[in-house]
Amino acid sequence: MQDIDTLLHARWIVPVEPDGVVLEHHSLAVHDGRILALLPTDQARAGYRAATTMELGDHVLIPGLINAHTHAAMSLLRGLADDLHLMEWLKDHIWPAESRWVNEEFVHDGSQLAIAEMLRGGTTCFNDMYFFPEVTARAAAACGMRATVGLIVIDFPTAWASDADEYIAKGLQVHDQYRNDPLIGTAFAPHAPYTVSDRPLERLRVLADELEVPIHMHVHETAFEVEQAMRDIGVRPLERLHGLGLVSPSLLAVHMTQLSDSEIERMATAGGRVVHCPESNLKLASGFCPVQRLDAAGITVSIGTDGAASNNDLDMFGEMRTAALLGKAVSGDASALPAHGILRMATLHGAMALGRGDQIGSLEPGKWADVVAVRMDELETQPLYHPVSQLVYATGRDKVTDVWVGGRHLLKDRQLTTLDADEITARARQWGRHIRSTDEHRN
Repeated sequence: MQDIDTLLHARWIVPVEPDGVVLEHHSLAVHDGRILALLPTDQARAGYRAATTMELGDHVLIPGLINAHTHAAMSLLRGLADDLHLMEWLKDHIWPAESRWVNEEFVHDGSQLAIAEMLRGGTTCFNDMYFFPEVTARAAAACGMRATVGLIVIDFPTAWASDADEYIAKGLQVHDQYRNDPLIGTAFAPHAPYTVSDRPLERLRVLADELEVPIHMHVHETAFEVEQAMRDIGVRPLERLHGLGLVSPSLLAVHMTQLSDSEIERMATAGGRVVHCPESNLKLASGFCPVQRLDAAGITVSIGTDGAASNNDLDMFGEMRTAALLGKAVSGDASALPAHGILRMATLHGAMALGRGDQIGSLEPGKWADVVAVRMDELETQPLYHPVSQLVYATGRDKVTDVWVGGRHLLKDRQLTTLDADEITARARQWGRHIRSTDEHRN
């Protein structure tokens, strides 16, 4: 028998690749942080002797979920300003709160709160966009979470940088620091077409090509954004980005609720990717991303929650269900965005969008063992005919019992193993008291 680190015996395994496959009574063999084999359980018992063995006879194993668009530290602004239009929400509440409170401590505590919530919900990797990305990177790496941190660029000064040149210089330092880190990746993150001018965008295009990192950006989030661009410069934002050379395989365009047929064709031809944030778009009445049309055009679509300030949670199970239902309603086709496809968007497509598709996103031998165990034997998921349909349409994040990142057990029987949940909660409450008092005084 071969000695290995971990052997997981499960009722079902959904590897995601190959697409549509559900393996019954199979086991996952893990060694040195990577998946060694998927094989029938009787063969696994006969062939491997593991330091740690888990019997998961009522569970389904899936790849770790990948939250492809977050603002992790904004978890500390959860519920601060609800039921408002996007620009009113930003200008009158979020930006003033950020100018008053955002610093390294805020970003550390907010990122820890977000990471803890995501791990408890089966997310093993997140793609972030916020100030002090080096702080979010440290928080993720310290607890064993996988992340791509956005090297944010914006024209106006904030607590992190004074102008676009300083944002880029600081971002490059973060990139260099994590260049070869197995957990932390980087992406350039110009905030949006309406907050970043042409010169820094042109520079980012060159740097992204040289360093082979994605460009993560809000694009066509609302009709107002598109209308304002037409008034101010005479072209739609995506056309401007195309003229600057940014519409390419490097582009990870978030939201994309306002798209013409020609723009979808342009994205498909260029190889651009899209991140769909259904619940945030619904809450802010931003519009509907035409996911079925994007998928039919061959565009890789992944799923993100956006920040907890506009969602108000980081629940990828909820996001999958909303994406599936919304996609059917928008397209008028009940067969659109089936459960297997939605799970693929929340796992492998997210990995591909971040340039990590060869390392994570599916349960395949050789990939990192980023694995989630979901309990399927409780009354909310009974009777069970099709495990993947049940995952997308009936299961909640509360059914996630165990999470591994690179073979490391970060959630064990619903308990975080590398984070202090009580301390994180206490810090969040303290921030809430400070921010609430300031917001009430200002209003």
